Amino acid sequence: MDATKLRRAIARTPLAPVAAFPKRLARVARHDATVLRTSARWLFTSREHHNYTYDLTRLSREHLAWFVAVTCDAPVAQVRAWFAELDGDEKMRRHIETATATAARRGLADRQVRYARRIGWYAVVRARRPAHVVETGVDKGLGSCVLAAALLRNAAEGHPGRLTSLDINPEAGYLARATPWADVVDLVVGDSIASIRALDRPVDLFLHDSDHSRAHERSEFDEIEAKLAPGAMLLTDNVTATDVLATHAERTGRRFLAYRETPARHWYPGDGIGIAW
Repeated sequence: MDATKLRRAIARTPLAPVAAFPKRLARVARHDATVLRTSARWLFTSREHHNYTYDLTRLSREHLAWFVAVTCDAPVAQVRAWFAELDGDEKMRRHIETATATAARRGLADRQVRYARRIGWYAVVRARRPAHVVETGVDKGLGSCVLAAALLRNAAEGHPGRLTSLDINPEAGYLARATPWADVVDLVVGDSIASIRALDRPVDLFLHDSDHSRAHERSEFDEIEAKLAPGAMLLTDNVTATDVLATHAERTGRRFLAYRETPARHWYPGDGIGIAW
C-alpha cells in the first residue's frame, strides 16, 4: 500500500486524530512562532501603548479600495488614486514626523507615519465632498490630519468643508494644530454627547471614534440624527467590536457595510470601518 492509500485508510479509523496531531502541531507552531517574532520586534522597536499605527497588507488595502468604491459609488481606480494622493503628501508626512518627535508625549508615540484604515477615511471624504465632517475621539490627531488633508484637497477643487473634532482631553489633537490643517479644523474639548447637541450646522459625515462602549456609541448615533444633513453618511471605528451602527442603520432605513483591516507586520489583529448610508 502506498503512502496516500495508507493515509486515507488511517483517516477512516479511530487512529485518525492521533495520526493528524503532528501535522496540526506543526502548523500551530509555525503560526505562533510568527506571532511571537512580530510581537517581540514590536515590543522593542515601538513606543505605542494604544491607538497602534501600522500599514495595511497589499490585499487588505485593495479590499479597502473596493469597500470605499461600493459605499461611495466611486470608480475603484479613482479610490486607489486617492490612496496614492495621501501616500504622496510629503508635507503632511514631514509635519507629523516633526510634531511627534517634539511633542510632550513623544515617549509614547512612533515617529513613522502609518495611516492604516485612515486612508479609507481620506478617500470617503474625497468622494463625498462633505461641507461639514464631525469626528468624536481625536487622541494625537492623526486621523484629524488625514480628514483635514482631504478637505483641503476638496477645497482646492471648489468644494470647501470643515472638520469639527470632539474630544474630552484638552491635550488631544496636537498633530492637527498646525497650518494648513488647522485652518479647516475646529477642535472642541468636552463630552461628545453634549458637544453634538451644541452643533450649530448640519453634518454631512459623522465618524464615531471615541468611547467604544456600546452604550456610548449608541448614544452618539442617536444624538447625531437630529443634526444630519440629507443624505449624510455615518462611520464607526468600532465595527469589529459591536453591531451598534449596523442596528442603527437597519432601524433608520439605511444600508450598511463593514470592512476589517489586516495590519502588515504587526501583532495587533486590526480594527475596521463600518459605514451606514
